[in-house]
Amino acid sequence: MKLDEAQNKFIQSWGSLGSKWGINKTMAQIHGLFLITKESLSTEDIMERLQISRGNVNMNVRTLMDWGMIYKENKIGERREYFIGEKDMWLILRRVMKVRKEKELDPVLRILAELKNIDEKPESPEIMEFNERLKSIEKFALEADSTLEKLIKVDENWFWSNFARMMR
Repeated sequence: MKLDEAQNKFIQSWGSLGSKWGINKTMAQIHGLFLITKESLSTEDIMERLQISRGNVNMNVRTLMDWGMIYKENKIGERREYFIGEKDMWLILRRVMKVRKEKELDPVLRILAELKNIDEKPESPEIMEFNERLKSIEKFALEADSTLEKLIKVDENWFWSNFARMMR
């Protein structure tokens, strides 16, 4: 297999995996391109390599920048914007966990807190059953939140050494 072919296969596969993880396929492909590219890329470079529109590149690059997956890189004498991708997979994982927590888990916790205020008789069987279900869901969500917060902050070496110990 030639290098270009292997790179294209990686980019396409990363895009497919991304869509299975709930991430826009094109965004995942752009991220995949940055993972395997050493040099910085312009919008035009990305458009040409992935055969996608400028608007699609701009929208997804902005999102990847918001997530901390890519950064702007200034080049003296260049009017074009260039971008470079984060290569540290541990840092990438932590940033993805942070964004997913903010977009998916935090809203659930806010809704659960809001639903605790039912104005009807709290002793009715239906309300008691509903409240018990909510408490169970909230307990799980709070444990997940706590675990994610710890994983986001933890050092990579500490994580892998403890993970290895757990697997014994």
